[in-house]
Amino acid sequence: MSPMKVHTGQPVPPVEFTPDAVTLLRFGAVTRNAHRIHYDTGFARSEGLDGPVVMAQLHGCLMHRAAMAFAGPDGRVLEVEWQNRAPALAGERLVVSGSVGAVDPATGRVTLDLVEHGGRGDVVCCRGRAVVLMG
Repeated sequence: MSPMKVHTGQPVPPVEFTPDAVTLLRFGAVTRNAHRIHYDTGFARSEGLDGPVVMAQLHGCLMHRAAMAFAGPDGRVLEVEWQNRAPALAGERLVVSGSVGAVDPATGRVTLDLVEHGGRGDVVCCRGRAVVLMG
């Protein structure tokens, strides 16, 4: 899809992911994030959480995944930023969606406004934006 066929307000199709305890352990290993709140249920609860929580960087990876899916196989993700709003626990389904916030026909840059819902009550876990070049 060329930038000319993309328009402000166009929906970003949802990307879903349900990280389990093994995913959190492995993601923590590859990112060198060994904080016990991500894999130790007892410790996470002692910290006031309901269980092991998803790492901030994993939320960012899901934002990137949604941006890349929107840009297409020949597209590029130029920027991703997000701000965590609420914790998500292992085993909870996360869904990133959003809409096109801006299209710059001169540069071909498309800005996506993204939001990730998940957990109990479908809370907003994080909000962010990505800038892509369409493939």
